Amino acid sequence: MEQTIARNPADWREGRRLRAVELSARGWLQEEIAAALGVTQGAVSQWLNRAGAEGIEALYSRPAAGPAPRLPAEQRAAIPEMLKQGAEADGFRGDVWTRARVAEVIWQHFGVRYSPAHVSRLLRAVGWSQQKPVRRATQRDEAAIAQWQAECWPAMNKKR
Repeated sequence: MEQTIARNPADWREGRRLRAVELSARGWLQEEIAAALGVTQGAVSQWLNRAGAEGIEALYSRPAAGPAPRLPAEQRAAIPEMLKQGAEADGFRGDVWTRARVAEVIWQHFGVRYSPAHVSRLLRAVGWSQQKPVRRATQRDEAAIAQWQAECWPAMNKKR
């Protein structure tokens, strides 16, 4: 089995499989390879058989299988630009984006429905973070607060 490894391993598991092929090419026995790599002889046998039948590429790590994204990358990239126009531009009252509102905008523009929970994942993926509004009393007097901070707070904050 004379095969060359064409790339650096993507992770330690892939590196271990590729190392098994290297050691086998140097004449090591499967039981020696298994002991050196801390795996079973059966695992080494499977790796070597797969590499022999399908080539060394068969031992490379592959991304986890999953469903294809419902929004292509260019549409996902367009979401922040749509949201920068403001919620009122899309017919909402008040200029605050909620996950439900973003889900509705995605539905209107792209015809794809997402749950609000998934919308937060999409927004995080494009670099947006959740913002929480600052809650303040409606009767708050900013002038009185500023005066207190200027006059009273320094006296209270002095060290003994």
